Parts: sequence; C-alpha cells; structure tokens
Amino acid sequence: MTLLRARPALVALLLAGPLAAQAPTVSRADVARVLSALADDSMQGRLTGTPGADRAAAFVAAEMARVGLKPLGDSGYFQRVALESVTYPPRPGSPAGALPHTRLVLLHELSDLDTVPAPQRRHGQNVLGEIEGSDPVLKHEVVLIDAHYDHLGVGRPVNGDSIYNGADDDASGVTTVLEVARAIAAGPRPKRTIIFAAMTGEEVGLLGTRWYLAHPAVPIAEMAANLEVEMIGRPDSLAGGPGKAWLTGYERSTLGDELKSHGIPIVPDPRPDQHFFERSDNIAFARAGVPAHTLSSFGLHADYHEPSDDFAHVDLDHMTKVIDAAVAAVRLMADGPRPEWHPGGRPTE
Repeated sequence: MTLLRARPALVALLLAGPLAAQAPTVSRADVARVLSALADDSMQGRLTGTPGADRAAAFVAAEMARVGLKPLGDSGYFQRVALESVTYPPRPGSPAGALPHTRLVLLHELSDLDTVPAPQRRHGQNVLGEIEGSDPVLKHEVVLIDAHYDHLGVGRPVNGDSIYNGADDDASGVTTVLEVARAIAAGPRPKRTIIFAAMTGEEVGLLGTRWYLAHPAVPIAEMAANLEVEMIGRPDSLAGGPGKAWLTGYERSTLGDELKSHGIPIVPDPRPDQHFFERSDNIAFARAGVPAHTLSSFGLHADYHEPSDDFAHVDLDHMTKVIDAAVAAVRLMADGPRPEWHPGGRPTE
C-alpha cells in the first residue's frame, strides 16, 4: 500500500526535544479501507448484541492482529460482555396502543448469563490490544486510546435507506484507534504501555466501558490517561477547518497545556455548552479519577444519527491529518509528562 509522505511540520515536532520519535505513517489508503469496511451496509449499523456488531468486532480484531498488537481480552482480542435483553411495558404517559420496549441490561459477571432465560441472553465484546512500554518504570503506567464501534443498527427508513452506518459516529473513531496503533507500532516502542480499545454499547448506555471498568485489563490505578476518539470524519469550522480537531475538557488537565506547548493542532472544545465532555466513554474513566478526554471534530452536522452518516460524506484528507495529530498526541501521552488534573478539573459526579 502507498504511504503518504509525512507532513514537514509534524516531522519537525516529533524529532524535536525529549519526545523524539519516528514520523507518523498514516496512510490515506488505510484510513479509507478501514473506515469503508466498518461503515459498510454488511455491518448492518453495528447495533450492540447483533450479528453486524459481531462482524465489526471480528474486523477490528483482525486489524489489531495485522498491526501486531498483543491480545488483551479474555478470549484473544475479545473481552466478552454479558448482557440481557429486558422487555419493559410502555412508559407512563405513552399514547394508547404503545408497544412494550426492550433494552440491553449489563450483567455483573459472565456467569450471570446462566441465570438468564436463553432467549434473553445477549453478548457483546470489547476488542483490546496493547503495545507494551519500553521504560522499566513507566511501562507500568497505561495510556488507553479508545473509541466505540457500535451504532444504531437498522431502523426507520429515510429516503429509502434504513441502515444507520455510523461512518462518522463512530467508525471514524475506531479507524483512528487502529491507525494510531499502526503508526506507533511502526516506530520506537513507547515508554508507557498503550492499550488500544474498541468498545461496545456506547449508544445504549456506555455498556462496554462500564464492563471494562468493572473488569479492567489492567488495574484502573495504573491508568495514566485516556483519550477517547469520537467523530472526526468531517471538518469543524470552529476548530479551524480541515485537519484540525478539538479536545473536550481541554482546560481540565495538563494534557491541553502539553498539546499547546508542542504545537499539536488540537484546540479546546469550541462548544462547551453542548457538554461533549460528559457525552462519551471518556466520562466514565474521568469519574474514576483518570485524566480522560475526547478528541473530535464534530461540527453538529445534520447527518448525526441518520442513515446519511455514511462513507460518502467523510472527508478522508481531513481525517488523515487529524489522525496524524492524534499520533503525535498519543506519543506525547506515552513518552511525555503524565497528564494530571488541574485543581477542580476532575468531575465529581
């Protein structure tokens, strides 16, 4: 496959100072290949607990193996998640004739599935791989880079299309996780250990992340930082346009300060009124005490949670540049100062 030539400014950044590293090796062709597969109609919208989600998880695991990540699940790359499908009566105040509704409930242990009637048993899986750190001391500190691979499945048709492909939300984030892993694996080993994760069930209550927190691959106390990637498939004019991204909670920890001081093109969240810091998987880790943020370039486009959020609407050049920046950010998190909360920055609830 053809690799894009590294961007000169980023090469200069990565070759300067104590964070010396190889230039990122992000390929537009790989970005397109991975994203188009995850957002393909064959994945049926990747709804948690469905065959489409299983196919997506298998694809992510195969890419992690291709990159050379060490499997970190309880079943190879897969961390199995125990779920139950529960049916509830119509909500109070529902119109006459309203039907019961079902939702997935997270169980405590895999063994709990034995107590659930077989027709109600559901399974999910997080997909986990790692690059072990090279520093004898810092390798025991872990940086988690993650995105959720689930989306909304097959639903209400819009203009004849009923598959909610979720190309931006969040196939773009999972693609970023895999391409950052590919770039980091191609360079010097990071000082800290990096875990790369594709989580399930974000759209239905952070199920995969909640399971991970209860069954962590490494103790949560060893986590130095978390970077969630959510919706980087299109430029955001408020962030500076193509190639630029923003970070939720930028001012909450020293990570924002480090990104700025190293010239990495990731800016503060331009829409704090939207409370994006609290609206993705990162918030669960932040509430557990880990400096945790979300990287995004979501500009409130009208295709959010619509079937039109598909591969055709993704800006691949923009995505590739943002992933370049994500590689630099992750290298900084793995090799540079450990991120710390600013006073008052850690969420209390």
